[in-house]
Amino acid sequence: MSTIDNASRRRFVIAAGITCAAGFAGLPAPAAAQAPAFPSRPIRFIVPFPSGSGTDMTARVFAKKIGELSGQGVVVENKPGGNGFIGVQTLLGAPADGYTVFIGSNSTLSTNAATFRKLPYDPLTDFTPITLLSRGPCLIIVPANSPYHSLKELVDDAHKRPGALNYGTGSVSYTLYSEWLNEQSHMKTTGVPYKGAGDAINGVMAASVDFAVVDASGAIELVKAGRLRALAYTAPQRSPLLPEVPSAPEAGIPDFLAYNWVAAAVSARTPPAVAQRLGELFAQAGASAEVKAYYQRQSTSLILSTPAELREYQKTEIARWKRLASIAKIELQ
Repeated sequence: MSTIDNASRRRFVIAAGITCAAGFAGLPAPAAAQAPAFPSRPIRFIVPFPSGSGTDMTARVFAKKIGELSGQGVVVENKPGGNGFIGVQTLLGAPADGYTVFIGSNSTLSTNAATFRKLPYDPLTDFTPITLLSRGPCLIIVPANSPYHSLKELVDDAHKRPGALNYGTGSVSYTLYSEWLNEQSHMKTTGVPYKGAGDAINGVMAASVDFAVVDASGAIELVKAGRLRALAYTAPQRSPLLPEVPSAPEAGIPDFLAYNWVAAAVSARTPPAVAQRLGELFAQAGASAEVKAYYQRQSTSLILSTPAELREYQKTEIARWKRLASIAKIELQ
């Protein structure tokens, strides 16, 4: 074959390549590059406590609204037990694609770090924070037929009989709060663990325990109905929902300002864009009239934050509870 023939062949191949490239340029991008917008299927919220807990109630309020906003269903799955570990492991064992969201509380996201020698997870590095959702005070409750009509009466009896009274605790946070109350009141009482706040409240109603420190949102209606008695509301002022219940300062424990909070997070391996989209959905839900109206009827306050603010809040809480655990001489689990 001549040199001219070879040159002609090379010109043909180059021209054909240019023509093909131009043709491909007009074609759609490969399907893999056209990922569907998030979310394109149902999301599940993992709650590490039983149904009826304050964390569960918050999860369900946001699940309903986010389902409406996204056009996708949001299912709440309760994974109670193991101090929240079961729920955490459920999240961390799921694909990190944003379709599994952890709705945790101060227990799983802060106080566990202060009360366990070795956690099977790290509340800071294993999660990508999304947003704070709510925060609210606690109630110190006793059975409806309890002989104690004030916190002072309970404390005075505990002073007379060290170790005789017991308290129900629905999680490690409530254990910490109760031991904090012991330290503040100079009394010694014994903890009785339950799977969750709802179970602890039931234990008080059944008079299986003498008292409990619980999330106010889960007990207010029972107090109103006369099925429980509240001795103190752990905030600087009384609650407008329970105006007859003394605030912490009025009950004689001015520094006992115990708050529970709920936040949303995902696995740390979740793509940043997906985590950002989830944050947008939570913000939109929190700005809705329905969610705002719900919190206006509760003892808890709606608190939305940026991921960075939630992370800093976690760090502050962990440091505070570690100091408190040391002061109260709480034995690490």
